Amino acid sequence: MCSGRVDLEFILRAFSNGQDGVFVGGCKLDECNYITHGNYDALANVHLCRKIMARIGLNPERLRIEFMSGADGGLMADVTNDFTKQVRALGPLGKGEGMDADDLVLKLKAARKLVPYIKLVERERLRIPSKSKEAYEEFFTSDRFDKLFDELVGDQLAVSQMMSLLKEKPLSTGEIAEALELNPSEIAKYINGSSRQGLVKYDESAKRYALA
Repeated sequence: MCSGRVDLEFILRAFSNGQDGVFVGGCKLDECNYITHGNYDALANVHLCRKIMARIGLNPERLRIEFMSGADGGLMADVTNDFTKQVRALGPLGKGEGMDADDLVLKLKAARKLVPYIKLVERERLRIPSKSKEAYEEFFTSDRFDKLFDELVGDQLAVSQMMSLLKEKPLSTGEIAEALELNPSEIAKYINGSSRQGLVKYDESAKRYALA
């Protein structure tokens, strides 16, 4: 299977199912067996997913991609052994980051809900015209990418987490901010935007915000 078919949803689902690390292996860049050069799409997905992981509090080193040929059996063994040692050193998913099980489930669920939107954003705003390793590394480690991610994905990810919290029970602005480790003023902005869209309402009896 082409590594380009490793969807962002597949990676997040693996973590949701309790995997402590995810390894993606693809053919060497610029040596793709298909004209699509799907291994570059895999590389973009990994960069994007690592950014999402960092945003929700997971160590991005739990996700790794390597490129090699079918003749690189020795290299494959070395790389997977190294990655296994690395993941073991990080500890169990969530626990290694000091996150309880409920928070882990909520954050991964919120990220997975956004996958269709993130794929659209990636295609429209985060796609790189030049398929070269240097161009991809330069873009995905640049301030420009960080800014675009915050603008296009970061806020939506925070809102998705907030909505998941409110689905469980009504909460105050401060309680949401504490749960998501964000500034109350940021939460107020997200609540106001969600209220205008008719997604959130203020529960007068509970003095909390709830889903509309």
